[in-house]
Amino acid sequence: MSPVPSHSEPENVLDRLVRERKVRAVAWAGSYGSDQAWSGSVPTLVTFERGLVSNATETRAGTVIERFPYELLEAWREWEVARADAPLGLLATARVAYDPTGFFARIQKTLWNLSEERLAAYRSDLLNSAAEQLDIVGREVSRPGHTATQHIVALVTARDVALAFVYPALLTYLHAWPEFEVRMPHAWRAVAGLKFPRAIYHLDSLYGFGGEDEARRVLLATRGLGLVAQERRARAAFQCGYFDGAVRLLRDETSRTHRADLTNWAHLSPTKRERLSTLLGLERAPLGPSALVAAEKLVEATRDGE
Repeated sequence: MSPVPSHSEPENVLDRLVRERKVRAVAWAGSYGSDQAWSGSVPTLVTFERGLVSNATETRAGTVIERFPYELLEAWREWEVARADAPLGLLATARVAYDPTGFFARIQKTLWNLSEERLAAYRSDLLNSAAEQLDIVGREVSRPGHTATQHIVALVTARDVALAFVYPALLTYLHAWPEFEVRMPHAWRAVAGLKFPRAIYHLDSLYGFGGEDEARRVLLATRGLGLVAQERRARAAFQCGYFDGAVRLLRDETSRTHRADLTNWAHLSPTKRERLSTLLGLERAPLGPSALVAAEKLVEATRDGE
């Protein structure tokens, strides 16, 4: 495992960014430096910069920098603009370090003070988008002659929909925003598990969690699949007791980085199929129509606030 950057290195990166005249706002994101920090926390900064044409991500001295054009700092002060394409969870949960215009603070004030009507409308939009995505995949899976690939893609899509649309929708009841980190299963249970047990049950079921034993199996299966960085982060989570967090990370990262293998499933070697099957949780999670039904139940539970 590579050494974790010292506390001074991320602070130095922050200082250098603040001194750059093109940088007009900087904030810390994620758990690093917060009360929720742990040994696997990755120093992450969000910047808004003049002269930047599009969003970009880079790493400096072990610190991840999520860069956005300055124009978006201005535009995202308006809720109707921000809700369409802004990374709302990232913006809402960031900790502002430099904001001479006050625009970042205004964005956060808007997000944390949305009316019940606006939150309900946003929740409805998210859940409608989730239902549409599931319907599209459902039509593919229901066609005659569907393949193993389609069954796996249905599971992967159900997970993507759950994290991109349904989990954020669930948090609107609590006036909260998601943070997408290794500890996510721990977070969604802690924040929403008691109030929305049915929704969290269906969310968990899509991942086929199994505690320490399953996390150990999944970590071993990463060998030879080009998941070195992901395995390193997952192992750090494992060592801190975030077993399901390690599994969630590797399931999602495997589906993202091995899409080509999913479409070529029948032609993979038995060894590779077995490792990918373990990583994706194909023996533990619902597949094909069953995965879509689980996701639909998650949507329904979220609509009902259960």
